[in-house]
Amino acid sequence: MKNALIFGVTGQDGAYLSKFLLKKKYIVHGVKRRSSSFNTSRIDDIYEDPHTKSNFHLHYGDLSDSLSVLKIIQKVKPDEIYNLGAQSHVGVSFEVPEYTANVDAIGTLRILDSIKTLKLEKKTKFYQAGTSEMFGASKPPQNEKTKFYPRSPYAAAKVYAHWITVNYREAYNIFACNGILFNHESPLRGETFVTSKIIKSLCKIKKTGTGRLYLGNLYAKRDWGHAKDYVEGMWMMLQQDKADDYVLATGESHTVREFIETAFLQINEVIEWKGTGVNEIGYSKNTKKEFIEVDKRYFRPTEVNYLMGDSSKAQKILGWKAKIKFEDLVKEMVNEDLKTVELEQETRRFGIDG
Repeated sequence: MKNALIFGVTGQDGAYLSKFLLKKKYIVHGVKRRSSSFNTSRIDDIYEDPHTKSNFHLHYGDLSDSLSVLKIIQKVKPDEIYNLGAQSHVGVSFEVPEYTANVDAIGTLRILDSIKTLKLEKKTKFYQAGTSEMFGASKPPQNEKTKFYPRSPYAAAKVYAHWITVNYREAYNIFACNGILFNHESPLRGETFVTSKIIKSLCKIKKTGTGRLYLGNLYAKRDWGHAKDYVEGMWMMLQQDKADDYVLATGESHTVREFIETAFLQINEVIEWKGTGVNEIGYSKNTKKEFIEVDKRYFRPTEVNYLMGDSSKAQKILGWKAKIKFEDLVKEMVNEDLKTVELEQETRRFGIDG
């Protein structure tokens, strides 16, 4: 059986990848940070008591701690390492740029240098999670040959991680791949990301008939796919005979405004708009209630306006293609969140009645 080690196992991608690899009969090791509150909700369905025999194991560690990274890799001696760990919120990276660089950029170096130090170059394959944010202001469609033009500390840190991965591949013959993934969402997406924020607000509106969603740039265009498709692409990269870098994307782009409109249609609300710029407001066509408002606090110091990927290389070499369509992704996110809201209501009612 193959051993896989996942940094960032408790995140959206880590959870989907863990389940995917377990189905492939891997032994999966995940690295999680110590927290005073539970941070494993996305993997609770696959985690088992450490006293029982299991193919899924968790280790405490942190990408900002060289020794913990080295010790975990030394202990597991993995066949494959997937670096999905990061401070991954673009907006937050402007507030904590040094921390973002330490984890996202130097964290990647710590893993690669551990592979080298432990002389695992011939055994361990490495996947680095890149991001379409690295393209920033470059014109779409973006592919593997498009110039990087990062527009945030997060994107700049990821550009370093990309090139240090290429350098260790060429200098030390490590099987190391960069996956340049465009936006990929799911019901497991973190609540602070714009897509999840939209869905959470929508469910509150559905439940109460009131509420207000505050957003920044409504006209930012993104290439949105489903995380479930993208983790398969990660795995495919490490099954090749030769290490290389690949863009994974749907090839379609939609504005934040389109995402809002598509999401609200799932609860039979048609959103119309009035005003312009920071005064633009989205309201219900049926009831005229105002639900969406622009708040300039959510604009970034440097915006990325238009991302759309060209994954021709991945399609040709890996045989990978995004399967889940934009509309189906949004529908799934809304439906799953509505189920969660209903379950919470039932739980509270049961507790009161009991």
